[in-house]
Amino acid sequence: MPTEPHWLSPDEQRTWIAWVFSTRLLWEELERDLQREAAMPFGYYDILVMLSDSPGRRMRMSALADSTQSSRSRLSHAVTRLEDLGWVSRETCPDDRRGQNAVLTDDGYAALAAAAPFHVESVRRHLFDVLSPEQLAELRDISDTLLAHLLPLVKERGDGRPEHFERIAHDLEDHAS
Repeated sequence: MPTEPHWLSPDEQRTWIAWVFSTRLLWEELERDLQREAAMPFGYYDILVMLSDSPGRRMRMSALADSTQSSRSRLSHAVTRLEDLGWVSRETCPDDRRGQNAVLTDDGYAALAAAAPFHVESVRRHLFDVLSPEQLAELRDISDTLLAHLLPLVKERGDGRPEHFERIAHDLEDHAS
């Protein structure tokens, strides 16, 4: 017999609903701004960023799907569209002939470089500029706490996102020093 759930208090419910709505609305604004300013959906931008941050600007398609939180078929469709634009190419994995790598082309890198200032400005306008330095420090602490809890769970499932995040975090720390 299942035990009674530990229901959220009214204050916890308010916090949960505010977090869900604010994150959804934030992503909606970021998507809208990127589409308007760079004519690029965030999903494509995300793929280009993941590839640009990867060694040799290439990534195995399955790892790229994990990193972008996409299904394999959804990622394949997006990569096909990016191939049509000349921004990404596919190549057979040298160590596994059944696998494919997505490779960021020079044109894809240029498209990312052109879109990045608009995206960064949108992130700044809708997140960083509306929070005080103290709130940003709290957000960083909360985000780090959630990541410390969630990334090991994801890693247990064999997902590549924790390694990708750790590599990016390490690169950011190197730039800060």
